[in-house]
Amino acid sequence: MSKTAQEQLHDRCNAIEESYEFMLAYAAQGVSGAPGSQTGGQVREYLTRADTALTGLADIFRTLVVDAKVDSADAYETFIQMLERDAGDAQAALRLALAQPAISSQLVDNLNASIHVRTLLTDLFLIDEILKQRIAEASR
Repeated sequence: MSKTAQEQLHDRCNAIEESYEFMLAYAAQGVSGAPGSQTGGQVREYLTRADTALTGLADIFRTLVVDAKVDSADAYETFIQMLERDAGDAQAALRLALAQPAISSQLVDNLNASIHVRTLLTDLFLIDEILKQRIAEASR
């Protein structure tokens, strides 16, 4: 049984948020991230998970909006286009970090501070709140 668009979106948002939480903890450790180290491998796993979750994120939200036949579809589409850009920008930063032979705490701290990553997280929080409201309305 395949997952609904809402479940897929929820899973992707969780993967991105979990990665960000790990990155915050990793940045505080002060590690060099030497190639082959356990912590360096873990941060790569989380960054890769976030990268995977970002691929097609806007399309999943677009599918959810179309399936739900929402009012104000134009407003949603405008937001989805912005989400697509924000996800692409954040993904470029993640991929740049992943391209480095060593991912240090300082590199991750700078990635965490990136306006592109923060903007994406804000988009996700907004989507999450919209979904919560829509679920609450549907259950009435």
